[in-house]
Amino acid sequence: MSGFLVQLLNGLASASSLFLVAAGLSLIFGVTRIVNFAHGSFFMVGIYVAYTLVDKIGGAIGFWPALALAPIVVGVLGALIEMILLRRIYKAPELFQLLATFALVLVIKDAVLWLWGPDELLGPRAPGLSASVEILGRQFPTYDLFLIVVGPLVLGLVWLLLTRTRFGTLVRAATQDREMVSALGVNQAWLFTAVFALGALLAGLGGALQLPREPATLEMDLNTIGAAFVVVVVGGMGSLPGAYVAALLIAEIKAVCIWLGVVDVFGIDVSFSKLTLVVDFLVMAVVLVWRPWGLMGRAQSPGRYVGMPEEPLRLPSRNFVLAMVALFVMLALLPILTAASPYTTVLAIDLLIAALFAASLHFLMGPAGMHSFGHAAYFGLGAYGAALLVRASGMPMEAALVVAPLIAAIGAVVYGWFAVRLSGVYLAMLTLAFAQITWAVTYQWDTFTGGSNGLTGVWPAEWLSDKRMYYWLTLVAVGLGCWWLRRVLFSPFGYALRAGRDSVLRADAIGIDVKHMQWAAFVVAGAVAGLAGALYAFSKGSISPESLSVGKSVDGLVMVLLGGIQTLAGPVVGAVTFTWLHDTVARNTDYWRAMLGAIILLLVLLFPQGIAGFVKQWVDRRRGARQAGEAPIPASALIARGDGPSGRPIARRRNGSRDPQPREGKEQMP
Repeated sequence: MSGFLVQLLNGLASASSLFLVAAGLSLIFGVTRIVNFAHGSFFMVGIYVAYTLVDKIGGAIGFWPALALAPIVVGVLGALIEMILLRRIYKAPELFQLLATFALVLVIKDAVLWLWGPDELLGPRAPGLSASVEILGRQFPTYDLFLIVVGPLVLGLVWLLLTRTRFGTLVRAATQDREMVSALGVNQAWLFTAVFALGALLAGLGGALQLPREPATLEMDLNTIGAAFVVVVVGGMGSLPGAYVAALLIAEIKAVCIWLGVVDVFGIDVSFSKLTLVVDFLVMAVVLVWRPWGLMGRAQSPGRYVGMPEEPLRLPSRNFVLAMVALFVMLALLPILTAASPYTTVLAIDLLIAALFAASLHFLMGPAGMHSFGHAAYFGLGAYGAALLVRASGMPMEAALVVAPLIAAIGAVVYGWFAVRLSGVYLAMLTLAFAQITWAVTYQWDTFTGGSNGLTGVWPAEWLSDKRMYYWLTLVAVGLGCWWLRRVLFSPFGYALRAGRDSVLRADAIGIDVKHMQWAAFVVAGAVAGLAGALYAFSKGSISPESLSVGKSVDGLVMVLLGGIQTLAGPVVGAVTFTWLHDTVARNTDYWRAMLGAIILLLVLLFPQGIAGFVKQWVDRRRGARQAGEAPIPASALIARGDGPSGRPIARRRNGSRDPQPREGKEQMP
């Protein structure tokens, strides 16, 4: 019993640390509506800065004052990032803001690597709290008791700030209706900066307080942001008490799992300690299915700004078809033209698979209007399905390539049934939960999936042993996959799907079952992603749990957003651009993350509608100007004038003045 109590106390200490990060993330999202992927980086910077301050000036001013300076430094860093970068993209679509914060993760990680090096850094014990106390015959660290008190104390202080000060009143008002706050004359820019700085300070405080407890490592950012997202979503977006309750719930369940260890259940040994890898995502999945807005959250009020109007999709013109045929012929000739460089063929296979994976995700995010943070689940199911069919059942590779997408589609049937009942960030986080659950199963099922080592010896058929032959097979499969997705979009199902995306109420009024349409879209996208996974497994000869990880899902998001979510060519352009940049930059510098992140940030600022979206807009304007007898508009002019970071196109009146396009201009059913 004493061991159980100690584990519960450990859970309380962990809950306090997790709450500090989640509280800042919740504040930032509540006011700015930014899903700040870089929040875990502020936590990481907090512990590294605390290490340096304690080491350099701790002897002069003392351990605790030096430790207290670290979150202030992180808060200032957060304010600078908000003013220099994020302020420029507040009117861009929310997913592009997510892309910008992901790029920040890459830049900050390499900055920390350059400043502090790759080694783990362990700080000193906290003076006055380095001993332990005896609880029911067991020793418990005094510092952990201190952390248990810090969580409720910070919650109380932030609650007083939000309920007893004018600043808190403005924050709560902006959380409910930030456009109205601006209309009342409040300086929104400085309010957003202050809130972002406060959120970063709380994350930095959470990191700094971990210095006497655990070493500083470069992996802390992604590990922390995943757990913080779960806490915020389970508690309810924008609810600080909800975040604290969720942190307590998740931390205590993990503590109980550790205490239980291995338990015999009807003759079967069940390792509850292994559940700690995925228990937070299990909790999130259960809570969101039971209560879609979190434990203490509520439905988000829709913003008045809806981004760029979307034009109706049009059937390809004859010139477009001829251009696609010419491109396909050029791609088919690529292995012959680059025979002196075999690596080019290998890279081209990776680019094609990435394009198919991104196209399947775009099918969900664009035409279906559903955001998915866990699309790697279907990619991994297809990859593992193909590998297991070949290894376990001896199925020919050709047959496995056909069956594997069906396995991924079955997974999409199950996950999609739950996911379509949610919307917005909650839907995206539920897909992430399902992906992490799938990852945990493959990571720990050693006897079936190979565990952390994965599966090896997954080679294609003998006639495909030549990389050029496998490239041509991949080219045909990817071409058929993209063609099928396009055909579906121009079918009656595709029109009904986009109608449900644009207006659920109107679509329902004319008899469209929107939820069933979205569920079917999950299955279609999952099957195509499974095909991409199967092609990937045979191209590499092996598969590992990394194919289902959060990083793989994030890569897909980056590809879609980089190319442009409002164009059908966007995911292909984004996949080729991102994969090529990743390969090229990683081979030429040790700090490839920072360079890749800087390039993504630059592209987000210059092309908030995506690369393909910008090119399409430029071509359309040149065509319109030519038809009107005006001088064509240079591409640089589109960047320099109204089509900048806000992403809102500018229309010209006949008298030459400029008006912003209407905010409501969704695609209409033909």
